[in-house]
Amino acid sequence: MAEKRNIFLVGPMGAGKSTIGRQLAQQLNLKFFDSDKEIERSTGVDIGWVFDLEGENSFRNREERIINELTKKRGIILATGGGSVKMRETQNLLTARGVVVYLTITIEKQLARTKYNKHRPLLQQLKVPTRDFLEELARDRDHLYKKIADITISTDKQNTKIITNRIINILTSS
Repeated sequence: MAEKRNIFLVGPMGAGKSTIGRQLAQQLNLKFFDSDKEIERSTGVDIGWVFDLEGENSFRNREERIINELTKKRGIILATGGGSVKMRETQNLLTARGVVVYLTITIEKQLARTKYNKHRPLLQQLKVPTRDFLEELARDRDHLYKKIADITISTDKQNTKIITNRIINILTSS
């Protein structure tokens, strides 16, 4: 890429934001950040603990502050938390400071990818994620992802290398 611009990955849990983000960063020689990991780094505890202790609203405010700081950087790839788009200011930061890539995933694939993951705060209360729960999250957030996305790509049927190359091809042809 001739110019170094920020690329922000949004989408539901299990869509592959962190995995694809790391590959994009490596291929484009950019620095990779994960907003959840940055929250953990700044607090010294995992995001589930922060989420439980502070509640969702306080967690989202903390997430917004972290995303504000990260999006001020130049030439980064940022994987955001699935619920980060719930905050209007976060939406504004992402759309104003980089290219937003919405990674989509079917509920079936999301169920398979998140089945045993205990790291995600919204899933910690469930023994296993349910279709109803994930469908409710999708109804709540899908329109927000679409609203801010510059690029939308499905992560269901292709491996991360192919998806990463598709994103790079779209970015370099625009």
